[in-house]
Amino acid sequence: MRRHHSRRGGPGTGLDGDVSPTPERHNHGVIERLERPIGDDAGRPARPYRSVDTLAIMQRRGTITAGMRQAGEDFRARFATAQLDPLSAYDISRLRIDHRSGLRSGDEPGLRIEKAREAVWRAILVVGGLNSAGGSCLWQVLGWERSLKEWALERGWSGKRVSQEAASGVLIAALGTLEGHFSGPQNC
Repeated sequence: MRRHHSRRGGPGTGLDGDVSPTPERHNHGVIERLERPIGDDAGRPARPYRSVDTLAIMQRRGTITAGMRQAGEDFRARFATAQLDPLSAYDISRLRIDHRSGLRSGDEPGLRIEKAREAVWRAILVVGGLNSAGGSCLWQVLGWERSLKEWALERGWSGKRVSQEAASGVLIAALGTLEGHFSGPQNC
């Protein structure tokens, strides 16, 4: 006999018809339902699940301030705009625009991307550079969105593993420095 699952009572659905996350999804970090309903594709109210990032968890625990979280979010946004993900990162130490003529060749990034790369590079330099604990942590945890635990155990500082407590301290210090850097008038 063939089983027929309706949209509202099939496997993985709750009593109200919502699809719950799979056990495999739970293995990849903390998830929670949105507090308030939002509209789905058809305009119906829905309360989907979302992942909770490192900065949100740290702010909830009181280990970072709202300003530090905002600085981290600003860095993450600039990093994304700069397109510095590990699969397509460019050498950010070289500008790709000829400032004398203002012309770009076809393979060079746009001005918005270049400005974001410059902002990311300045932020990394403020926390000590890419080879510093703070720079490495910001690049991998906020930029590449790896977990703090992954950074501590796999990469750490200069390739050396660090404890999770030390990794948390490194991130807190870097966020404090970023908060001061981004609050300056020339870095906004």
